[in-house]
Amino acid sequence: MGMSNRVLGRFFEPGEPACTKNSPDATNTPHPPSDKLAGEVRVRVLFFGMLKDVVGRAEDQLDLDGGATLGGVFDHYCNQFPRMRGMAGNILLARNQEFAEPAVQLADGDEIAFLPPVSGGSVPRREISENGHFFALTWHPIVTRKIADRLLRGEDGAVVTFEGVVRNNTRGRQTHFLDYECYEPMALKLMAQIGRDIAASHAIDRIALVHRLGRMLIGETSVAIIVTAAHRQAAFAAALEGIDRLKRVVPIWKKEHFADGEVWVEGEWDRNATIAQSSAQSMAQGD
Repeated sequence: MGMSNRVLGRFFEPGEPACTKNSPDATNTPHPPSDKLAGEVRVRVLFFGMLKDVVGRAEDQLDLDGGATLGGVFDHYCNQFPRMRGMAGNILLARNQEFAEPAVQLADGDEIAFLPPVSGGSVPRREISENGHFFALTWHPIVTRKIADRLLRGEDGAVVTFEGVVRNNTRGRQTHFLDYECYEPMALKLMAQIGRDIAASHAIDRIALVHRLGRMLIGETSVAIIVTAAHRQAAFAAALEGIDRLKRVVPIWKKEHFADGEVWVEGEWDRNATIAQSSAQSMAQGD
């Protein structure tokens, strides 16, 4: 499949979003494009969570032959980083901010992301507001009362608020703080889709899903689901489905910092999402 190992641009510091206004591209990198690039394919590859530690960078760029597939790119990195091969069954693939099958062919300018299992200077808040619903990612404290006031209408008889907060221990290990990162454009799209689905399937009026990013201390709110409805039963059911689906499918990762070390928390993808069924996974299962 003819892929160069050359990395264009700079590495990103831990905690720095992979997508920034000043990110280099093929026009401002000190490394000139390869001669074979004309008429072929250049893609951007993003790594998140523990995969960022495995490959030692947050992003890469590859020059590909025509007809290259998403699964072929995944195999390329598995060959470079054998540890990825053993993780293949739990890694999802995305192309242009949507889950995709390994067989999908790539086009010039595509953005690829490899997504490990979810846990789940200032960066501006990203948000979607539609039909009274509200979905947001923020690097600032979540104030649920303000969000509830935004949703409430006179016809509402119930407001259910769920807050996920940072606790001080995990399985007996003392937790100092958490760091959250995510694939922001895709995460926001999925949060909005989850909210739309829930609003269509439950007798509720409005719903909000908000997740905080960056460093959080003990007791701080990391995620909030707020639902308004005429009656409490529908509001409770919608809020529970909202947090359950967000934790399973939205590409947000958590690193726990303990008194004696740190670790990326590996949860479990929703089995309805696309798994990286590449040849690398087949090889891993055959070991």
